[in-house]
Amino acid sequence: MSRSITGTAGTSTFKPALWTPGDWNAFFGFGTNILVNMLVLTGLLRFVLKMPDSLVFGRILPALGLMMCLSTFYYAWLAYRLALKTGRSDVCALPSGVSVPHMFIVTFVIMLPITLKTGDPVKGWSAGLVWVFFQSFILMIGGFIAPWIRKITPRAALLGTLAGVSITFISMRPALEMYMTPQIGLVCFAIILVSWFGGVKYPRGLPAGLVAIAVGMVIAWGSNLFGVNLGGLSLKGVGDALANFGFSVPIPAIGEVFSGFEFLGVILVTAIPFGIYDLVEAMDNVESAEAAGDEYPTARVLTADGVVSLIGCLMGNPFINAVYIGHPGWKAMGGRIGYSAATGVMVVLLSWFGIVAVLLALVPVVAISPILLYIGMLIGAQAFQTTPVRHAPAIVLALTPHLAAWAKLQIDTMLGATLNAAQAVGSLAPEKVGAVKSAAIASLPQQGVIYHGLEVMGGGSILAGLVLGAIGVFIIERDFAKAAAFAFAGAVLTYFGFMHGEAVGIGGGLGVTPGVALAYAVMAAGLLAVERFGSLSIAHPEPPLAVPAE
Repeated sequence: MSRSITGTAGTSTFKPALWTPGDWNAFFGFGTNILVNMLVLTGLLRFVLKMPDSLVFGRILPALGLMMCLSTFYYAWLAYRLALKTGRSDVCALPSGVSVPHMFIVTFVIMLPITLKTGDPVKGWSAGLVWVFFQSFILMIGGFIAPWIRKITPRAALLGTLAGVSITFISMRPALEMYMTPQIGLVCFAIILVSWFGGVKYPRGLPAGLVAIAVGMVIAWGSNLFGVNLGGLSLKGVGDALANFGFSVPIPAIGEVFSGFEFLGVILVTAIPFGIYDLVEAMDNVESAEAAGDEYPTARVLTADGVVSLIGCLMGNPFINAVYIGHPGWKAMGGRIGYSAATGVMVVLLSWFGIVAVLLALVPVVAISPILLYIGMLIGAQAFQTTPVRHAPAIVLALTPHLAAWAKLQIDTMLGATLNAAQAVGSLAPEKVGAVKSAAIASLPQQGVIYHGLEVMGGGSILAGLVLGAIGVFIIERDFAKAAAFAFAGAVLTYFGFMHGEAVGIGGGLGVTPGVALAYAVMAAGLLAVERFGSLSIAHPEPPLAVPAE
């Protein structure tokens, strides 16, 4: 990626621009990304957890807005410092916001079970606050060890596992949504592609993201005139959303945080492994930014995420902050420093004035989906574009745990929906649900679906992808000792359930998935033996990337 140089490092006359024309593109792209996440989050709070609007719009969203504003302003300041230090005008701020995977985990694993058990959504909220409280400290402590981990881990492993996340959990859902309403989705996708990939400029320099959203709104609202109702928008929905207008500022929730400690045993089981997940994800995203030309200190990034998450938690926000995947995408569309700070201002306005619900009623979500797919495309491509060609097989290896995790999630969701429907329509007795689910899963291998393989391989996918990718890279480089070290790390992580397991612990004393842990240990021993007693006989100086034609 080319760099625009307008100054020299250390030159006192150089002052980085706080806003550039490209920041409009990045702001509308990243801002809509944040907006989608806020809309989903609000839906989870209101319709899954059944929390009252007074709690959602009066306490949680204002605290969320404060946390995200602090985060986006900090990363804008960090980008300004980097631009000032290097004398470069192309420095792009790291994107940040609510961690999307954790948004679902804290909802369905922590807050929902406790809400159902106690019958009190406030207790579920308190438990979510404690979950973030502990994760915040894990991030701050991890900031001191993350640079060392990043130093010893190959870039192909870091970016490969990140690409796995982007292809599955970022790209697939918006891609599917686009094809559910192709009249809006594909049109908006074409508008974005011809601008951000094809270099086409729209009249008066309008950002492609804004054009796509505007066109999507015109199609959606226009379709209502013909009774088609593309996008699911209605005037009644807008009227209902206007009822949530108001003004609320964050209020300290320290009492609610400490009242949630009664659920500590349930919380720590997931807080510790997902804190480690955050650690690795942040390292991956910092590595991705460096590959795009912007080098940020990993320790500062992790510490900042921990600090702003803790502040948000103490003010009533049960969702953790994270550096987002996608820095190269926002940089490629012209984002620099200002887009990050502008997003922080936008979030405060949305959350403190109750505007989120109104926007949800005005803008079809499918018009925003192409932006997320574009980001997923860039991140997936970056893993191959910024690493040696010979490491491509290792990148593919790092992708596979994420494919398994995504496939398992689809199967689990389908089974859950089917069983609920069977109870509602077919009068399936509640005591039979578990047996029916077990029987359905047991029958899947006969249909060609290896469910247990998906479950084991996809467990702890971000760590599993990193370890497998690193092993692949070092074997390709014939550095068998380092490959053995990562294999041994895989054995330890698997033994305690951080990889290839659905729970953290030691199982029956032999580990969560003892067979997989033992296999990694045997792999480590074998690689050490190769390193010590001889090398493999290799006919080619470099491993072939394709089978030659006969």
